[in-house]
Amino acid sequence: MRNKKYSANMKVLIVTEGMKENTPIIELCRKYDIAESTYYEWRKKFLEGAKKAFASPENHEVEQLRRKIEDLERIIGRQTIKMEMLLLNNTEKK
Repeated sequence: MRNKKYSANMKVLIVTEGMKENTPIIELCRKYDIAESTYYEWRKKFLEGAKKAFASPENHEVEQLRRKIEDLERIIGRQTIKMEMLLLNNTEKK
């Protein structure tokens, strides 16, 4: 097997061709000069992407909000440390 680079579109074409009942995977792999393990890895990624495409938008929004909360908590933590340092410096000066 040669070390070829395939575009995303070509990988989709190969995977969907392999998912047709009348296409033996071994023949498909020979046709495109890829290892069977490569085909099955592409198919796995393809199916995972399909799951994400059909996931509810609410799940995506929840994930975005969770990341936003984490970012804001980090900012608050840094600001709290800065404020405590300023208070400590002011207390030491008195």
